[in-house]
Amino acid sequence: MPPADEAIEMSDSNNHNRFMLRALELAQQGEGLVEPNPMVGCLLVKDNQIIAEGYHHQYGQAHAEADALANCTSDPAGATAYVTLEPCCHTGKTPPCSAALIQANVAKVVIAQRDPFSQVNGGGIEQLEAAGIEVEIGLLEHQAKTLNAPYLKLVQTGMPWVIAKWAMTLDGKIASRTGSSQWISNESSRKIVHEIRGRVDAILVGSNTAKLDNPQLTARPTGMRTAARVVIDSQATLSPESKLAQTANEIPVIVAVSPTAKSERLEALQNCGCELLFCDANNHATRMQQLLEELGKRRMTNILVEGGSSIFGTLMELGQIDEVYSFIAPKLIGGSAAPTPMAGQGLADMQQAVNLTDVVVTQLEENVLVHGRVDKRPL
Repeated sequence: MPPADEAIEMSDSNNHNRFMLRALELAQQGEGLVEPNPMVGCLLVKDNQIIAEGYHHQYGQAHAEADALANCTSDPAGATAYVTLEPCCHTGKTPPCSAALIQANVAKVVIAQRDPFSQVNGGGIEQLEAAGIEVEIGLLEHQAKTLNAPYLKLVQTGMPWVIAKWAMTLDGKIASRTGSSQWISNESSRKIVHEIRGRVDAILVGSNTAKLDNPQLTARPTGMRTAARVVIDSQATLSPESKLAQTANEIPVIVAVSPTAKSERLEALQNCGCELLFCDANNHATRMQQLLEELGKRRMTNILVEGGSSIFGTLMELGQIDEVYSFIAPKLIGGSAAPTPMAGQGLADMQQAVNLTDVVVTQLEENVLVHGRVDKRPL
């Protein structure tokens, strides 16, 4: 048995982690509601007891620190604040959180990670320390960065977080040789897809998928966000009679086109209410890069890509796939002409294969879902 003072130290350390874990749990409740802001949670602790909890509920509303201070059950003076992201120090849609903590006379602020956003980026920490508040940085930093990976990518690269989703047969086909794909997956799998659709900023498909499947690309039932529908369609072949074009005045449809597309096709899509986004690069990869950069400029944080195989192949070669949902059905199609999830040249050596991390495998009746994030650490 450890000495009493060591036992107390271990207990304090356990509580330290427990408080930040709780703050991270609170932060996650904002998923799909706060973007393009980060998900943030905050706890106020006094005499080893939680006196307040808060989180960023919705974009434009109070930040986590202000929410926690508003929920205090006792005077926060002398308390320790556990915050999953560095408190902001600028006035945006809400007042600065660093100032709120200083005014509340907290004694210490424990921060999971710094905020790389240019208007914060250490400024919140500097303000707290200048006011005589003790600051600790890095508690459960990995978990905090994992939670806010889409926000961090947008802030640091200007590009949205790309979620690749496909359903495939056991022999690795996403459609038959004629393009038939409805339905490979079961209803339980499709329910999860609709849930993802309801928390992203855009849903992206290629022109072939739009033509063969004639999808609506909406969340049913509606989710927390209404995603724009994006079609990569260089020659503007999307039919004005398609479900996408026919609903463009209700839910945005963005068609990424080439300047070489026929003017009458462009006009027909515009008349339906589609937005035309011209990508003028001379190859697929650079046009895709242009599209992602534009979506990033619009502060779209999460993009769901639903195919087809050439789109996934291009994203793979660009290194722009961040997360994967692969639904596998116990069905066989066969045929070399039947498409697999990723086209393109592909990798030459198995040692170059892209690995997933944080992998979760879930059985959905007879279907299996493999979900993970792309490991982008250097080999």
